[in-house]
Amino acid sequence: MEYQLLSEYPQSWIFRHRELPVPQELLDDIRPLSESSALAFWRQQISKEATHAAHFMNDDWPNRNGIWHEKAEWQPRWESDDNSLPEELDFGDWENNTTVFFCYDCHNVIQTTWGTFRQCWKNFLFYDDEPLLLGRRRMQVARFHSDGTFETGVR
Repeated sequence: MEYQLLSEYPQSWIFRHRELPVPQELLDDIRPLSESSALAFWRQQISKEATHAAHFMNDDWPNRNGIWHEKAEWQPRWESDDNSLPEELDFGDWENNTTVFFCYDCHNVIQTTWGTFRQCWKNFLFYDDEPLLLGRRRMQVARFHSDGTFETGVR
């Protein structure tokens, strides 16, 4: 996979927001994929046709029946002073060094670790237009909605 510098990533401001600054050691672990690598990842792991969650087809795994098991709210925690993940999202068997991918659309995918995501999840959700969270070699997934809810499931 190829990456772009975080400083050159168009949405990098979400990690430098004055109200939610991310420490440098965590910034070093936030790696936006290059557009071509993001597209390849999206096509392999999410959808061969759709470019965004709003365009998923019936045969794309996120739209299949039985994928999503639990629905909960993320926005109340996001708006609070509590920086911990909502309990329903904290996948207990994911180690801090598990590689995760936060996928906004076919051109915007960020690779990081579960530990970094857990500490910076509020930054990632500045853009809440149906992003997906996937773990490398993990079956659990999460999908975030702009109405302040999320779903977790197994693909």
